[in-house]
Amino acid sequence: MKIKLLALLLMAVLSAGCAELMTVLQTSGSGPLTEAEVAGGLREALITGAKNSAQRLAAENGYYGDALVKILLPDEAKVIVDNISRIPGGDKLVEDVVLRINRAAEDAAKEVAPIFVSSITQMTISDAFNILTGADNAATAYLRITTYDQLYQLYRPKIQASTEKKIVGNISTKDSWNTLTSKWNSVANTLAGKLAGLKPVNTELDDFLTTKALSGMFLKVEGEELKIRKEVSARVTPLLQKVFGSLDRKTTMN
Repeated sequence: MKIKLLALLLMAVLSAGCAELMTVLQTSGSGPLTEAEVAGGLREALITGAKNSAQRLAAENGYYGDALVKILLPDEAKVIVDNISRIPGGDKLVEDVVLRINRAAEDAAKEVAPIFVSSITQMTISDAFNILTGADNAATAYLRITTYDQLYQLYRPKIQASTEKKIVGNISTKDSWNTLTSKWNSVANTLAGKLAGLKPVNTELDDFLTTKALSGMFLKVEGEELKIRKEVSARVTPLLQKVFGSLDRKTTMN
């Protein structure tokens, strides 16, 4: 009997909490907030964040000039950097590869926004409510979970095309990377290199670059989402103002 009573009380508390939440979400200065508006607002927020992020990263130095997303050599290549003096002109080779890797990511970022938009339009109303009341990065986390594999498959060919494109001096990013690793491996595979414990580097560049480029993209989308959640000035449409304004009122009530 006590267990049943406790269960009933718990259900009453939860129901009251849900009712309060719905009251907050459904009330705004411009009228009731509908389910369609919640879903539409979240889609707008994600699309806005994705487009802004893609535009910034696609610009020259979008990756290379931003320490948060700049793509450095793969961890496997750390042995090269640590022993760069063993390669004639090694410092210049390394910096050249890093520059070209980031240029390839910037080039591929030009095509990212439509891929994100296509995925965002599939968001359900249930997803939207969970995101709206979730953590500050809930929308980005949803986007990463639901689209990452698809984005990888769509993004990697663009990365590959970018790494194979002759960008500067009729040399591609992949050419530059292969030059660096082949010179390193020629040293590592010598008797002296083996005695010194040096290991050849065989990182698959396109996979590495695709993973890093997408991580940087999601990091930027997360930053855009946080702006929309926290900064009124970032809500650039009436729908965003209405939907995310409901969260401001909920915070004030708490």
